[in-house]
Amino acid sequence: MKENYDHCLGLILHHEGGYVNHPKDPGGETNKGVTKRVYENWCIEQDLFQKDMKDLRISDVAPIYKQNYWDRCKCDSLPNGVDLCVFDMGVNAGTGRGARFLQKCVGAVSDGAIGPNTLRQVDEWVAMRGEEDLIVDYSERRRNYYKRLKTFSTFGRGWLRRVEETELEALKLAGVYLQN
Repeated sequence: MKENYDHCLGLILHHEGGYVNHPKDPGGETNKGVTKRVYENWCIEQDLFQKDMKDLRISDVAPIYKQNYWDRCKCDSLPNGVDLCVFDMGVNAGTGRGARFLQKCVGAVSDGAIGPNTLRQVDEWVAMRGEEDLIVDYSERRRNYYKRLKTFSTFGRGWLRRVEETELEALKLAGVYLQN
């Protein structure tokens, strides 16, 4: 596992927050960013005792994030900073969408699954243009995506703040230091 996974998870959990059950959120009942449906399925698959959603702790959700998001998005194989962007998008809007955004950025086949060809094209992109350009391009695609959603008027400010904070932290992880 990559050395920055725990740091990235902490950033994700900061954005995901605690228990919510917002009537306009299509995800429904959620705690620490994990929906009730995802948590219930995880407990069944892992043969775990299921807690009330309000009682979830980081230790309950961390393995879900690792397997269902970080690993599925091949974040261990992505450059530092890019991994955070793809991980965050995967958590917030689905791993397939997170993968497709990356694939579109680097000119890979946009099939929603990061595999050897996508990783090769990421490496080629970074060699030619650098992590910074990829992080900025990816983040801009995220902003445009959120602005088109019908729930943007309710959640848009938070989504855009999340993208901004993720982009800045991703640039730091990539070794890019911005002037204030």
